[in-house]
Amino acid sequence: MPLIARFRFFLSLCLLAAAFGLAALLPHGAHAQGQRQVVQFSGIVATGDSLLGVPGATVFLPKAGRGTATNAYGYFSLPVLAGDSIVIRSLGYRNQYVVIPADYPRQSYSVIVQLKEDATVLPEVRIFPYVTEKDFKRAFLALKLPQERGTRTAENLNEEILRRIFNNAPVTSMANYRQTMQMQQLDQQRRFGTAPNPYSNNPLLNPFSWLQLINQIKNGEFKKKD
Repeated sequence: MPLIARFRFFLSLCLLAAAFGLAALLPHGAHAQGQRQVVQFSGIVATGDSLLGVPGATVFLPKAGRGTATNAYGYFSLPVLAGDSIVIRSLGYRNQYVVIPADYPRQSYSVIVQLKEDATVLPEVRIFPYVTEKDFKRAFLALKLPQERGTRTAENLNEEILRRIFNNAPVTSMANYRQTMQMQQLDQQRRFGTAPNPYSNNPLLNPFSWLQLINQIKNGEFKKKD
């Protein structure tokens, strides 16, 4: 076979192989173009008035059925897809929605979401053990209270008890202040071990008493005298 014919045959094989390779790659390339890009969605959920982080707020993807919650500082991070719609909600606040653009080119998307308070005023509910308010008033007027004698209130207001409290308690504000200061000073002295306490009053637990006893024994004060 001439050289030119061989070259033409080899070129035909190369073109045919390239055509088969391009045909094999076309479906994969079309599928790759149809896939949505993964985006790391992160940010801080804060209150609208003070910009303080809202802990425990829910960051949820309704279509995917998954989500996350903010930490103690209101921060969150969640992988999403380009074009996803995210709802952010917390108890006592209005829901906020964030949509990732479908043609978003970057791999991260950060936001600061400011939640607005959703104050719900409930109607007043009045509960009575009676059918109507008129029946309640009639029962209240017919109520018989127990006698004052023998009750705890009467015992606390007994004249003899009040006189005893008056005689034992300090009378003036200056005396109350002086007594309080004395008790605080006594308590401080007890903590430092300089005030009388059950341990220092016991001679067996007092080191100075033991030192005095040893000196008395050395000096022979306990020897029998003729």
